[in-house]
Amino acid sequence: MNKIVVWGFRWAPPFAQGLVRDLRVRWALEEAGRAYDVELIDFDERHGDAYRRRQPFGMVPAFEVDGRGLFESAAIVHRIAEESAVLMPPDAAARVEVLSWMFAAVNTVEPPIQHLLEMDLLHAGEPWVALRRPAVVDTVRARLDALAARLDGRDYLVGRFSAADILMTTVLRFARHTDLVEGHPVLDAYVQRCEARPAFHKALDAQLADYARHAPVAA
Repeated sequence: MNKIVVWGFRWAPPFAQGLVRDLRVRWALEEAGRAYDVELIDFDERHGDAYRRRQPFGMVPAFEVDGRGLFESAAIVHRIAEESAVLMPPDAAARVEVLSWMFAAVNTVEPPIQHLLEMDLLHAGEPWVALRRPAVVDTVRARLDALAARLDGRDYLVGRFSAADILMTTVLRFARHTDLVEGHPVLDAYVQRCEARPAFHKALDAQLADYARHAPVAA
């Protein structure tokens, strides 16, 4: 990979800062030791034709390497990992296992946690939330129970740190407004272990610095 560009939002509300999915891509690039440029867009720009050609759903991140575009954060992280010994082991069987856990993070663990985040932070106080939330919490707990069983006795999902841990950690961060992860000591320790990596701090600091530079000026 040569010239790399990552698209993210110019600013995000405080509850979302550190959660927007371009963080996953930045983190993967930092772990892989790849230089990259960042292009920032406003919320309204995501609806424009120019950006929709990069990301058909108007979301972030979008990604470009050597002029060729890619979207969906997990697909981008996988693209980066394919060329990084840090993020993807050389053994074929281990690579398949990493890929399985990457899909598990975004297809199995993320949806109920994302749903819970939206109910608690975007729809708090709406009548339907009180009816729906207990079932969603039960689903999240079931997913976390299974994940904790996998990580019991392990530092990382597959032998050593990999791209799967980037996706899983950023998914678990979506529950940071609750104590659901903290309720599993093994998961809490796992998240802290992954967040302690220098590449994570570099990526997070860069994202937060972008938001700080473009924060709305109070009237």
